[in-house]
Amino acid sequence: MRRLVWLLAVVAASPEPALRAHEVPSDVTVRMLVRPEGDRVRLLVRVPLEAMQDVTFPTVGPGYLDVPRAGPQLRDAAQLWLADNLELYEGERRLPLAIVNVRASIPSDRSFAEYDSALAHFRAPPLPAGLDLPWQQALLDVELEAPIESASSLFSLRARTERLGMRVVNAVRFIGATGVERVFQIEGDGGVVALDPRWHQSMLRFLAQGFEHILDGADHLLFLLCLVVPFRRQLRALVWIVTAFTAGHSVTLIGAAYGLAPMALWFPPLVETLIALSIVYMAVENVVFSTPRARWPIAFGFGLVHGFGFSFALQSTLQFAGDHVLTSLLSFNVGIELGQLLVLVVIVPALNVVFRYVDARVGGIVIAVIVGHTAWHWLLERFAALRAFGFPPWLD
Repeated sequence: MRRLVWLLAVVAASPEPALRAHEVPSDVTVRMLVRPEGDRVRLLVRVPLEAMQDVTFPTVGPGYLDVPRAGPQLRDAAQLWLADNLELYEGERRLPLAIVNVRASIPSDRSFAEYDSALAHFRAPPLPAGLDLPWQQALLDVELEAPIESASSLFSLRARTERLGMRVVNAVRFIGATGVERVFQIEGDGGVVALDPRWHQSMLRFLAQGFEHILDGADHLLFLLCLVVPFRRQLRALVWIVTAFTAGHSVTLIGAAYGLAPMALWFPPLVETLIALSIVYMAVENVVFSTPRARWPIAFGFGLVHGFGFSFALQSTLQFAGDHVLTSLLSFNVGIELGQLLVLVVIVPALNVVFRYVDARVGGIVIAVIVGHTAWHWLLERFAALRAFGFPPWLD
């Protein structure tokens, strides 16, 4: 018992800065400027000093950063949390990033607004001794560089900075040899990102994203299931249905990506509500009609709605398209179609096997009831979220 009391007393008496050094900040923004020049590429990085966990910085007074004595700790933090976790590639080759300069900055410093001012900032004198700068408010600026074969090469970056905070956003600006600039907002570890992608890189990235999105979208898959159940043996009708659905969502997907969709806050929840409603409608029709009418017009109409839903998945990723926005959109759409085809290849034979042992009409009704019940709950939840935005206004 005495040992426990003694241990608690020691912990309570520990210096406050040492304890805070191990806290994990809630939101951290890491700013990066990348520019290849001649036979070198520079990577300039700025990160809040409080994100440098497990590093205790020397302080004076009530917790002011002791700038003259903090040099070794700043370099250790830069190596441990940045240099070791930033992967810069020239083509397929990972570049050996080396720390050139490390310095602390005040929170009001604006030098990282542009590459030239940030680089000049590293050449300026360090902060003066005796500055009353709380260490938690200081910024850590790091200049890294690596040798390259050509400034016109294809450069890619992976920032494994997700452990710096509860939520980490990497604000990356790339200035290419031709003067082209790319700006990215990458949350956490976004994998390897081509900083100035070629068309085939954009195509492959968005093709994979579209394929994964349709397989992860339960609501889109249930709608597709309701569409095809009554026509599983009618190949020609099935082709028309899927083609109409594809045409519908292609129109609104591309239109939304080019800014032709409403920007109001109520629009995304409205679309999600209509998607749930489309599933409910198709399920009810499968129950009511033993031989449903031609479905391609309905598939096209609801495809327009689902296209807006697909576009929401692209809002944060079109930044990776570079100059190839249309190529990326078409590739995303092709990925969705490949995912749909995979689902149909699995679902249609499975339904045919099941309906050998279960009456097709009864089995279709059971599937429709289960899907409709699920979609009905989605509809209620999404409509409640929509009402929170005051839409539709006539119900107020």
